[in-house]
Amino acid sequence: MGSLSLPFTNPHELEEQNDPAKSNLDQTHLLNLFKSQQKYLNHFFQNLDLSQTLTFTQTLLNSKGTIFFSGVGKSGFVAQKISQTLISLGIKSGFLSPVDALHGDIGILSTDDVLVLFSKSGNSEELLKLVPCAKTKGVYLISVTSVSPNGLMGLCDLNVHLPLERELCPFDLAPVTSTAIQMVFGDTVAIAMMGARNLSKEQYAANHPAGRIGKSLIFKVKDLMKRKEELPVCREQDLIMDQLVELTSKGCGCLLVIDDDYHLLGTFTDGDLRRTLKASGEGIFKLSVGDMCNRNPRTIDPEAMAVEAMQKMESPPSPVQFLPVINDDKVLIGIVTLHGLVSAGL
Repeated sequence: MGSLSLPFTNPHELEEQNDPAKSNLDQTHLLNLFKSQQKYLNHFFQNLDLSQTLTFTQTLLNSKGTIFFSGVGKSGFVAQKISQTLISLGIKSGFLSPVDALHGDIGILSTDDVLVLFSKSGNSEELLKLVPCAKTKGVYLISVTSVSPNGLMGLCDLNVHLPLERELCPFDLAPVTSTAIQMVFGDTVAIAMMGARNLSKEQYAANHPAGRIGKSLIFKVKDLMKRKEELPVCREQDLIMDQLVELTSKGCGCLLVIDDDYHLLGTFTDGDLRRTLKASGEGIFKLSVGDMCNRNPRTIDPEAMAVEAMQKMESPPSPVQFLPVINDDKVLIGIVTLHGLVSAGL
């Protein structure tokens, strides 16, 4: 028998072919990929069984226990994300690793719980092993799959089919379209549950106290304003030059002009100081704060939302850096600054 002759390949040519720096991305090809993904996602939307989806959503809404999600690989990451979305909406949920479940974690399941299994193929070995064990705990089992028929369908109490034309991957292997429709499906159902439970902005914000969303919906002016000794106050008869320390030491960039009963009469800013000095020169030494203060400053109520204060500061005709806080009797009780709002994360 003769030996097979192999074509000679220059090793330097192979290096160039595999060098990331030598790779070129074609703009037309990239655009076509996005269009293809849009087409595959449209296939999902156009063929999704809404009756299945409604039954699935209602089942989750009726759950008296915890809604657990499970999955393997990329589907597992999606399952974790959807679980976290429900938790952020105040719905009891959790992620159950199918591997860890078989080593003790399945003990968290109870008869009032629902277990949702995400799997493109519906034949993941880890999930098929989990199902009989979960059944002994009395949980309601739901499979969410894209290939039909599959192993999970006949074992679960409910199956939801997510229509998948194909993966965007040229080999139809990498789970990039299937995971996208899983995420869209899960998060859309979560928002449907949010609406059905009549979740208010205040309730949503209570679950996000550290984020900008939560802060904008939770914090009121009274929570972030400066009070009492922190206020740069003066009387209208006080000379401007005698109040420079008060103007600069409190970090507000202004003086709050009050009467003996703490009613707000006006404001005098460091900008007013510069303009007065330019216009009056040495005459500034004889001027009182009351002579040059703004008698009609923007103010805000302590019960107003902090985000409203920020909007008021930035509104026309020109932005300001602070707002005096007064009560219904126009008594000064605090000051809120733009710096303070930004520092609070708004």
